[in-house]
Amino acid sequence: MIQLHDKQFVPFISAEEIDVAIQKMATQIETDLVDEIPVFIGVLNGSFMVVSDFVKKYKKPCEVSFVKMASYSGMASTNEVKELIGLNQDLTGRTIIVIEDIIDTGHTIVELKALFEQQNLKHFKIATLFFKPEAYKKEVKIDYIGIQIPNKFIVGFGLDYDGLGRNLPEVYQLRD
Repeated sequence: MIQLHDKQFVPFISAEEIDVAIQKMATQIETDLVDEIPVFIGVLNGSFMVVSDFVKKYKKPCEVSFVKMASYSGMASTNEVKELIGLNQDLTGRTIIVIEDIIDTGHTIVELKALFEQQNLKHFKIATLFFKPEAYKKEVKIDYIGIQIPNKFIVGFGLDYDGLGRNLPEVYQLRD
């Protein structure tokens, strides 16, 4: 068990399970994008560890960029998404794959899809390491899912609780 601020968290997903899920996503995307050079877009802050491990496993040529979005305060979604840092490159005719650490409510994904719809892309796809199907009520298709999880608050592997826990190599779940 670990303590972050005023909350206790228990082990939930091991580093090994995370590694297997990321490898599975990289292999699926390599297979799907036969002769393309995709642009992987990480959503900061949470996705930095996922993107780092993912691109190390992705064997084909690719580009990597990041956007910074925010939709959480403490343990709750604010239901508002703010674009804090955007892309400064022309993506016309390109295939982009947004790489998320976690998708729960889907507010950030809807906002990202709206931002990228103006870019005249060849393909827009979404990959996420963790997915909470119980919490997701949006229409945007999630193309690649590493691990489906229950609708519980988690920290570790890039995910935080008020700034703490991002550095943990495994994932912890809020203790009941």
